Amino acid sequence: MSDHVYKSVELTGSSETSIEEAVQNALTKASETIQNMQWFQVTETRGHIENGAVGHWQVSIKVGFTLE
Repeated sequence: MSDHVYKSVELTGSSETSIEEAVQNALTKASETIQNMQWFQVTETRGHIENGAVGHWQVSIKVGFTLE
């Protein structure tokens, strides 16, 4: 078994549809520049209210990836 060293970054994704889509949007964008992503942890969930309803979700996540 090889030793793994991880680095983590914090990201915030948003979505008008759902919390899950907000997370996926953040991961999809991050995957354009970050390789070897291995895990994520939701650190904060919040939303924006428009006319008494959810306008969009914002989800902050910590993403861990292995260093080469």
